[in-house]
Amino acid sequence: MADAVTFIGLGTMGQPMVRNLARSVPVEVHDADRAAVDAAARNPGVTALPGLVEGADADVVILMLPDSTVVERVLGDPETPLSFAGRLRPGTLVVDMGSSAPRATQQLAGRLRKRGVALVDAPVSGGPRKASTAELTIMVGGSAEDHERALPLLRAMGTSVTHVGPAGAAHALKALNNLLSAIGLVGALEVLTTGAKFGLDPRIMLDVVNRSTGRNQSTEVKIGPEVLDGRFQVGFSLPLTVKDIGTALELSTSLGLTPEVSQACVRFCRAALADLGEGNPDQSELARYLAKVTGVDLTRRTTVIRS
Repeated sequence: MADAVTFIGLGTMGQPMVRNLARSVPVEVHDADRAAVDAAARNPGVTALPGLVEGADADVVILMLPDSTVVERVLGDPETPLSFAGRLRPGTLVVDMGSSAPRATQQLAGRLRKRGVALVDAPVSGGPRKASTAELTIMVGGSAEDHERALPLLRAMGTSVTHVGPAGAAHALKALNNLLSAIGLVGALEVLTTGAKFGLDPRIMLDVVNRSTGRNQSTEVKIGPEVLDGRFQVGFSLPLTVKDIGTALELSTSLGLTPEVSQACVRFCRAALADLGEGNPDQSELARYLAKVTGVDLTRRTTVIRS
């Protein structure tokens, strides 16, 4: 793993990913937030870049940015010599580990390829907890050769790394995975709300569901500690949730499909985000919106069964 690595994007996920990656290879980092850069540079093996353009000399550039718009803004036009992308040397590998739009990724890969620069999309699943322990699930889109080149770096950050297809395929799968996750969360919250309205204790319901066929990742991991205990700290923001599931829905409709359950979930999550106002609410705060709409607060235990 001798490649020189630049890592751009030091948010909630980027910070622990860099820390784990630097245990295997020296990493130079950049972020628009200088405090985030300084925090990352305190880790062994991590060096702060003086500016973005200095990172273009790396053999591998890893991006952990929010969406395709930011990726395009950071890279710039590959045909413009003074842009970041225009400064990349032929043979450079760009690894987009954020949640970009699959169509935009395909287009970007084609533009970079004309300059001899390879792109793989390698989005992650697992959230901040798995990022901290280097146990992320990583999906990879790109050529088999580029996947093999990126593999040692990706294995420093995740325990499951799967090549899922050509460029854009991993970003498609990530968006679809997040849509399915959101459907599971919203569905579970609605079921618990109905039971609580009837008089069932939400904690007892959750315990039984988690021993039954209705369980999912949200019932097993999120709802107990984050909703019923009132912490609301899943660690994945509602704005990013809405962005990702919107990407998945757009992909589905662009293929001529009419996914009614997906549409309902996206509509609900967008309404929740609008109602919760500005800021960066946690994904689990969907429960707050549902409580406001229904009048049923899942953080309050009920024990009387209605007749």
